[in-house]
Amino acid sequence: MTEAAVKVYKDSLKTKAETLLLKDFPVKIVMLNDVLGKLNFQNIKLGEIHQDVNIPVPRPVSMYDEPRAKRRRLEVSLATANVEWPKVYTLPNGPAPCNKSLSDMIRTIKPHIRQLVEDSNLLKMWISYLIPKIEDGNNFGVSIQGRTLKEIQESETKAEEFLEQISDYFVTRAKIVSKVAKYPHIEDYRRAVRELDEKQYLSLWLTMCEVRNRYCVLHDIVTKNLDKIKRPRTSNTDALY
Repeated sequence: MTEAAVKVYKDSLKTKAETLLLKDFPVKIVMLNDVLGKLNFQNIKLGEIHQDVNIPVPRPVSMYDEPRAKRRRLEVSLATANVEWPKVYTLPNGPAPCNKSLSDMIRTIKPHIRQLVEDSNLLKMWISYLIPKIEDGNNFGVSIQGRTLKEIQESETKAEEFLEQISDYFVTRAKIVSKVAKYPHIEDYRRAVRELDEKQYLSLWLTMCEVRNRYCVLHDIVTKNLDKIKRPRTSNTDALY
């Protein structure tokens, strides 16, 4: 009973994978092209994606604003002790927001990255089930299966890296914004936030291009070698591409 259930599962997976490859991938590629067009990368100005960190620059406090006796004590204290900047307990204007433009962009892109992981995993299992038992001779088709499987695995790994890059961006930006909160008078930290946002915008656009390209490559390499992938041990010895 268990063997029969496993066979049904394998057959359904093979059918689903072929439908995904031959019917869904072309639709997905066209749709991703439309998404890239809506991102309007060529015409957008990088200044439009900047986000105010909502951390004001306070009035500089000078010890010379203090009475003479207190000023003298401050001078002695500064000369004899290690002075640390005060800790940040609150922000006067409320929370420092994420970059809205990039957050919206990430919400658009992440589902496609996640879908690439799922689709790659499905194709990987499909080809793994089609690999015949190990034996001598006539392994040209098996080598094509192995090359295709490697390409699919690379797509899956790349998609996981894209998701990790998004998490790294938020962590890095949070660290820089915390520096802005702690040292609000240092303009370089504020500039670093803007530069990071511009870099992330470019990275997200490239990520979307790469997701589309991965679908194109997978569709191309599998359809070109579909016969050899499904029937690896035949007399046909066509080239891989």
